[in-house]
Order: sequence, then structure tokens, then C-alpha cells
Amino acid sequence: MLKKESFKNRIDKIYNYKSIWISDLHLGTRGCQSELLLEFIKHTQSEKLYLVGDIVDGWALKNTWYWPQSHNDVIQKILKKARHGTRVFYLSGNHDEILRKFIPVNFGGVEIANQVIHETIDNKKYLVVHGDQFDGIIQCAKWLAILGSLTYDFLIYFNRYINFFRKKLGYEYWSLSKYLKFKVKNAVKFVSEFEKLVGNYARQHNVDGIICGHIHHANMQYIDNIHYINDGDWVESCTALVEHFDGRLELINWIEKRQELFTKNQDIEQLKIAS
Repeated sequence: MLKKESFKNRIDKIYNYKSIWISDLHLGTRGCQSELLLEFIKHTQSEKLYLVGDIVDGWALKNTWYWPQSHNDVIQKILKKARHGTRVFYLSGNHDEILRKFIPVNFGGVEIANQVIHETIDNKKYLVVHGDQFDGIIQCAKWLAILGSLTYDFLIYFNRYINFFRKKLGYEYWSLSKYLKFKVKNAVKFVSEFEKLVGNYARQHNVDGIICGHIHHANMQYIDNIHYINDGDWVESCTALVEHFDGRLELINWIEKRQELFTKNQDIEQLKIAS
């Protein structure tokens, strides 16, 4: 099992990208994987950073105030990147919808908007938006969406205890809610319908693709010639979308990436000892 101290002390590699997209951090909830998120922020650098909604969970904070130091550190690290030259965009989501009252606004070097268009280095245009406007439950019955959010929070809370024992046994993180989501037929149908609506919206804006979040399901596919990309979340999957300097777009899973880094570093240390 990979220990946090070992990773922080022994891994110094920085991944450089043209652009990075992350969404659904849900800072202000116990489900937020803030320590892994801090690692990701520390070990990546980009010219542009897109925060694709639900960064701070206003719904949760209204009910119970939960804001540990690690969540504050995430905000500070992002603001530091903005001060040091990274262009940071914050696209509002449903859990941080209060921001929509003040859009457009620039806060500490962070550009806050509802949606923006990103042009890749190979001149392809992508609409970037959180995606909650394509969720019929949120649009038609917000109270039901809040109830669903509370149920989801309970699953995340219960999942913490499952992973506590998994960690003791030497296993990696496992998401109960993610497992259930794709075992339930209605949930799979919802994701499919969501992706189609997002694709249609992109087509109306004459772009090559669309990048969103909201449903906590990282995915990249073509829907009727529209490049649909969902960058996932930092509650269950700890995923991000990155643009390489050749224009290539890639979804990365930080849990897997950090393990890869640690393994390579161990091999280097063993070679040094052997020599």
C-alpha cells in the first residue's frame, strides 16, 4: 500500500501540460479527496487551469460547516497558481450556483463564468461548462436533487469506513457509489441521456467538442461527430482531463498515476543501491 509520507518525501516530478480540467471537488464535504487533490496540484503545471463547477459545495455547507485545513490549502494552491501565471477559469456548477449572481467576475486572478470556449493548440474548439443544465431533475425538481445529494453524501460517508478497513488490509481506494451507479439500470440510462443532451448543446454552438463534469463519470467519446468529454470528479474517481503540447487530450486517473510515479521511483532507488 502506498503511504502518503513516502510519496510526498520521495517524488519530485512535475507533469507539464498545456491545459488541465478538474471538476466536482466538493470542497466543504467529507467526501472530498483533498489530500490526493493537493498532490495532483503540486505535481502538475499548466498554462490554463479550468475548474469545471461544484468546486465548493454550497449545498453541504448550508447544512453543516466542514472546512478542514486541507480544503483551505487547495484554494490557496489554486490562487497561488493564478498569481504565478496560470490562467485559471472557474465555471459555476449547481452546488456553487451562488456565484452565478455575480458572473462575470474576476476573483484573485480567477476568471468566473458560466461557460467558456477553449481552443486547443491544433485549433479545435471545445465548449466548457459544468453540465447541470442538462440534468432534468435539477431543472424541474430541485428539492429532489437535494434529496439525492444527501443520499449520495451518506454513501460517501459509509464508503469511508469501507476504505478504512480496505486500507488496513493493503487494498487501494474503492468507490461504493460508483459501483452502485453502474449496476443500477436507471443510473446507466441517466448517464446516456445526459451525454446525448450535452452533445446536442455543443452542436448548437458550432464547436468541435464539449468538456463538462456534474455526473461524476469520467468519459471520452464521439457522439455524432461531437467530441464529448467528462473530466470526472475528486470524490470518487480522482480524475482530470489534460491537454498535451501536441493538442492531444487525455483523461488521467491520479490514483493510478501516483502509483506509477512511486513504482518508477522505487526502481530508480534500487538501481542506485545496486550500482
